[in-house]
Amino acid sequence: MKLRSLCTQFLCLSAMGISLLSSGQAQTGTSARSTVTAPVSDSKMITLAGNVRPEANALNDRGAVDGAMRLDHMLLQLKRPAEREAALTAKIESMHRPGSPDFHQWLTAEELGADYGPSAKDIAEVTGWLKSHGFEVNEVSKSGMVVDFSGSAAQVNSAFRTEMHTLKVRGESHIANMQNPQIPAALAEVVVGVSSLSDFRPKPANKGISAARIDGASKGIVARAAKPEGASPDFTTNAGFQAVVPDDLHTIYNFGPVYGRGVTGKGETVVVIENTNVYSTADWVTFRSTFGLSKYTKGSFRQVHPGGCKNPGVLIGNDGEAILDAEYASAAAPNAAIVLASCADTQTTFGGLLAINALINLPLPPPVISISYGECEAGLGAAGNATYSTAYQQASAEGVSVFVSSGDEGAASCDANQPAAQFGIAVSGFASTQYNVAVGGTDFGDTYAGTVSTYWSAKNNATFGSAKSYIPEIPWNDSCAKDADHEHGWIQRPFWQEWLLQLG
Repeated sequence: MKLRSLCTQFLCLSAMGISLLSSGQAQTGTSARSTVTAPVSDSKMITLAGNVRPEANALNDRGAVDGAMRLDHMLLQLKRPAEREAALTAKIESMHRPGSPDFHQWLTAEELGADYGPSAKDIAEVTGWLKSHGFEVNEVSKSGMVVDFSGSAAQVNSAFRTEMHTLKVRGESHIANMQNPQIPAALAEVVVGVSSLSDFRPKPANKGISAARIDGASKGIVARAAKPEGASPDFTTNAGFQAVVPDDLHTIYNFGPVYGRGVTGKGETVVVIENTNVYSTADWVTFRSTFGLSKYTKGSFRQVHPGGCKNPGVLIGNDGEAILDAEYASAAAPNAAIVLASCADTQTTFGGLLAINALINLPLPPPVISISYGECEAGLGAAGNATYSTAYQQASAEGVSVFVSSGDEGAASCDANQPAAQFGIAVSGFASTQYNVAVGGTDFGDTYAGTVSTYWSAKNNATFGSAKSYIPEIPWNDSCAKDADHEHGWIQRPFWQEWLLQLG
């Protein structure tokens, strides 16, 4: 069966010269105004609304967790004074506007903190309050926008006045806060909230290839018996199916002229964000040799754990996403250095988020970051959404292009991979900020339309390519709307990784 097709962002962005943001003004260059103007006291608290997961309800509740449970690397998201936020927005717009004196004059994380971050006094008030409740403050980001702290469930209950409970959701055990957290009213203008107080993980964007065939009469997808356990995969498929390989990617999206100009990713670095290592780095080498990419001799692959974060090892299930990300990043930019950046998940924080924060606080962050995970906005909560938006905003100010998979569930992001939607209309908070490029998978319509021979050769070439040209496509939608898509003739279900590259 075909794999998901790709949207070639680097071609779109290069050809049309799109600027991510509009015009703006320069930064203020003045010291930050302190927003904490009253004593920080637990006697007057405010509630941070919108920070309880939909699953944290009485039906799923299984009681309080052990108060001694260790919660490492929780992230407290801060915010800038309003005038500094406005100045940074204008600065970023100016940096992305051709002809501006600020054009591509990127900032460092330290400059962001000094010129646009919260005041040192406000940060000290926040960290002082955390320490007063026994938390360990691990780090304040160089941008001044994130406080990384650790503690126990009992300390979270006491400080933020929210109880951590065990939940049973769709047969799986989870932990989460049952009430919206609270903070001292004096910190209201500098604290957004805790980015995550649960162990619900964002979902990888890939879909496994199921054994199936398309019925010649009904044009419907009919299940085929799975291979015996332990059977080896192969490169050939039965009639009616085409495997979309790197050579097909290059043909369908007309990479040839770009490669012909020498734009192959040479000298560039693409970082794929994960919470796992790949099962075997040899898989990347085999992929490139099998599909004719080895001739691009500058391509490389390595794994890092930025900021000294904990090595996650191999997380079974997500390791398939990791190697797919690395392989198809290399398929699109075959001479680029592909770097997998991974951190281990903690009880409350996605390891990929720890990796993102570490990368954007480096003295020289990578030019391209690709993220193939997602979580609906309601699942992330107000603080979680703010964390991703602020991180991508920092990346934009540093000249980092952030590409994110939009997911395959259409407007049912909170119900991704579920047989029925129950949480209502939602999109992925990973992909919905103004500072990232969001891309989803697509469906090809050639089989249903009876035009396979128009777009595919009967035989593969030496690197298994068979596509002849661009193939008509629409966004992939795994929600119930997919049935309507099928009625309109879009029946094949290709799957790609959203490699999300910008070359040149």
